[in-house]
Amino acid sequence: MPNLVLNAFVTPIFAEAAPSAPGPGSSLMSFLPFVLMFAAMWFLLIAPQRKKQKEHQKLISSLATGDEVLTSGGIYGTVTNVKPDRIVVKIAENTKIEIARSFVTSVEKKAASE
Repeated sequence: MPNLVLNAFVTPIFAEAAPSAPGPGSSLMSFLPFVLMFAAMWFLLIAPQRKKQKEHQKLISSLATGDEVLTSGGIYGTVTNVKPDRIVVKIAENTKIEIARSFVTSVEKKAASE
């Protein structure tokens, strides 16, 4: 008799824990959340960052002598010489520094076109 009572409680527990055979579309449906997460990451993070990076690259390539720039270190100055990999910026009277082009964060005022 005690064996019969034990079987009445144990059998339903094991019946729920037993794995069932996957259906024909279940493997595809298991990847759907990952695909949706990747699409959301692309549109929320990756695409805007790529757009911002292209705009910064365009800004750096258009630097010319006479442009007033702001560096990533917070220094304002005027471009006096443009080299292939860096620029020379005048930050005060008789004070010039060379910085890498990538450290220019914005152009405050473009040089007057002649």
